[in-house]
Amino acid sequence: MPTIKAVMTPFPYSVDVGASVAAARALMQEHQISHLPVTRDGELAGIVAERDIRLLLGADPADSEFEQTTVAEAMVKDTYIVDMDTRLDEVLNHMAETHLSSALVTRRGKLVGVFTVTDACRHFAEFLQEQVRRSGGDDAA
Repeated sequence: MPTIKAVMTPFPYSVDVGASVAAARALMQEHQISHLPVTRDGELAGIVAERDIRLLLGADPADSEFEQTTVAEAMVKDTYIVDMDTRLDEVLNHMAETHLSSALVTRRGKLVGVFTVTDACRHFAEFLQEQVRRSGGDDAA
């Protein structure tokens, strides 16, 4: 069984708790991501997602709200954190059972990756493509 390190996004971007939501959104848009680990003094403090920001500020907030609101106000503190050697099936089952969209991946307590539903879909698609390739095609019987 593969571990989460085989499918995580390594070396994720992160944002400090004191940063503005505007700065976090700009980082997400620049790198086309929807989840950002949040740190405080270099230590993992939580995660913020585009969805969290929309839930906090509403669908059409004023630009000033993005600048005045900090990541600390929008982030989720109770995050799912796993060691990079955790079995992938354990992570997937936990995420499905608890309806989570992401997991933060650590090594010796330090952030080394992030795993999202998007990562799961991408790797499952690759798995299916490999199965079809190995079977010689996708013709119906």
